Amino acid sequence: MDSLTQFALGAAVSTVCLGKTLGPRKAALLGGALGTIPDLDVFLPFDNPVDAFVLHRGWTHSLFVHAVAAPVIGELLVRTIKALKDHRWMVWLTVFLCFSTHALIDGITVYGTRLFWPFFEDPVGVGSLFIIDPLYTLPIVGVVIWALARSQWSLRLRNGLAAVLLFTTAYMGLSVVLQSHIENRAQAIFAKAGIEADRVFAIAGPLNTVVWKVIGMEDDRYHNLYLSLLDDESEPRIYTHPRHPELVAGLGDNDAFQKLEWFSRGYYRAELEGEQIVVSDLRMGLTPSYVFRFAIAEQRGDTVTSIPPVPLSNRTGTIGQDLDWLADRLVGQPTVRQAEADALPNCGTIVLTC
Repeated sequence: MDSLTQFALGAAVSTVCLGKTLGPRKAALLGGALGTIPDLDVFLPFDNPVDAFVLHRGWTHSLFVHAVAAPVIGELLVRTIKALKDHRWMVWLTVFLCFSTHALIDGITVYGTRLFWPFFEDPVGVGSLFIIDPLYTLPIVGVVIWALARSQWSLRLRNGLAAVLLFTTAYMGLSVVLQSHIENRAQAIFAKAGIEADRVFAIAGPLNTVVWKVIGMEDDRYHNLYLSLLDDESEPRIYTHPRHPELVAGLGDNDAFQKLEWFSRGYYRAELEGEQIVVSDLRMGLTPSYVFRFAIAEQRGDTVTSIPPVPLSNRTGTIGQDLDWLADRLVGQPTVRQAEADALPNCGTIVLTC
């Protein structure tokens, strides 16, 4: 999740645990700082941009590392802050909860979080919440502002914190249920269109859990399907794009490609831009504006040569169109996404290809 959410969640958790001991304001500030610590891995040195991409949310987000680090940092706090000296176990628990809740809500987004490192290397990325979701974040921010404004603990504040944390946790759980519903609906739509997708993955749309992007994967192509919880009975449009597996067929020994294929869980496409072979993670961003795109090789004639990975800009000038499109989809209005359909013939079917 975004940095504001992580600070606010850490502050809320710490205030629940230590607000009566430290006072709401100090507990919130302490928890906000603790809730930010796992993301300090962005300052770690990486060998190249692909490593920075796939290794972020790595060992600093591991629940096992948190269990080891919590007594160390907790003991430092106990010995440094006089008011905490008789509350050792609660302080240790607070540190662990501030770290682990950070990692867990990161894991509910699509990016991927290595929650179980080093025993399980693969990142967990559920994808049922967008990285910024106001319905999740704003209630926590509101109750944290309340805590920061108070120097004295109160039963009313405790109840407010508990209610907000229960609500946001329930909302997170609901998002997983909605994701499963959307995936089941998408599979039926693909089957009706004669598409045999090997895998189907629903991802929460920008800033909400009403509109969902669904990716249906095949070997040589992928399908985008945008579904709203408020859709009527009209047939949804399916946007089909090539994956160009032939471009990366000879890159089995390319370290950058291997890492991108692993991290994306196979949800990637390759493109030839000039002489550069570019790989995009299909899970983050909307076609063609993918957030993470890397040039990893060059093709000259029949010769393919690996190059040091280069991150590429994803700016396409479609933001205004997409905002209008998203507004329509949020109310269930069937609308063509122009960024994927401008150059396509009006073929009169629900499957659009390019």
